Amino acid sequence: MKKIKKTNAARLLDNLGIKYEVKTYEVDENDLSAVHVAETAGLNINSVFKTLVTRGDKTGIIMAVIGGADEINLKSLAKASGNKSVEMIALKELLPLTGYIRGGCSPLGAKKNYPVYLDKKAMTQEKISISAGQRGMQLILSPQDLIKASNAVVADLTA
Repeated sequence: MKKIKKTNAARLLDNLGIKYEVKTYEVDENDLSAVHVAETAGLNINSVFKTLVTRGDKTGIIMAVIGGADEINLKSLAKASGNKSVEMIALKELLPLTGYIRGGCSPLGAKKNYPVYLDKKAMTQEKISISAGQRGMQLILSPQDLIKASNAVVADLTA
C-alpha cells in the first residue's frame, strides 16, 4: 500500500488532536468540480464541501467553505464578514496567497490563517469532506471539528 503523504491540513488536525479520515480518489484534470470528486470518491455530494477564496473590500482575503453542489452568494458572504463587497480572487492569485492549487485548496493549513466562513448547511451533516490541500485527497471530519481547527464562522453563504 502506498504511504499517503501528510498535508499541512492533516498535520494541523494532528497537532490539535482532531480525528479525521483521509479519502483518496483518482483526479481528472479536466473536471476538478466537487460533484466529480463526490462521484469519484464515493461520497455523498451533500457532505462534500469546497473552499472558495475571495477578497473583501475591508477585510482582504476570506475563505468560504460551501456545499459542493452549491453556488456562493457573495452578498451573503460580504454581510457575514463585515464587508461591503466580496469578489472571487483571480485563479493566478490562488497559489501565491494560499500555497494551494485549484482543486486542492483546503481551508486548513494555508500560507496564512485567513478568516474562514462555513456555510450553515454543513451543520446538517454528521461528517463533511474538505480538500486535504492537494488534488486527489479529501479529509473527512465533523463540521464542529472544522470550526475548531479553522476558527470558522458559520453563516448562510448560499442564500
